[in-house]
Amino acid sequence: MSYNHPLNNQRWSQIGTMLITTLGKLNKWLQIRIDKETDPTLKVRILRLSDSAVIPEYAHPDDAGMDLVATSVSYDGNTVTYGTGLAMEIPPGYVGFLYPRSSVYKTELIMCNSVGVIDSGYRGEVKVKFYRTHERHQRKAPYVVGDRIGQLVIMPYPKVEFQGVRKLSDSERGEGGYGSTGR
Repeated sequence: MSYNHPLNNQRWSQIGTMLITTLGKLNKWLQIRIDKETDPTLKVRILRLSDSAVIPEYAHPDDAGMDLVATSVSYDGNTVTYGTGLAMEIPPGYVGFLYPRSSVYKTELIMCNSVGVIDSGYRGEVKVKFYRTHERHQRKAPYVVGDRIGQLVIMPYPKVEFQGVRKLSDSERGEGGYGSTGR
């Protein structure tokens, strides 16, 4: 005599499979959380495209930016482009920002895009491009191969979804823009 329970063997098997899958995902999530808590260092895969490429490092333990070193230089009219000889695989959910070093004020250069953005899907060489502000640098680059030419900061970013509204909430600043704070 067999008892036909509403949860027959096939349904129990399906429930067991779902439970094992869920526990596996939970275990993986917990392992990621534990790894982040025990070693908060973000691992970024990097490829040296040149023997002279220098893996970015922090100059000081509390620095946010890592120095990038020039391995090549090219000229195009009034711009100078420095190659780093590096390509990297920034993890999804993170972005690389390229900033000029504070020493740029000595060079009469301005970084062309002010801040460079390296998306996680980009796999090409990291380059830093500058605009020359004076003609005296037409034949010679202010930075030379081997110089530190920029800084790389890698940060997480949130996914954003814009929501159309008919009105924005009030704020103390309101629509005050450039110079509205009196300084």
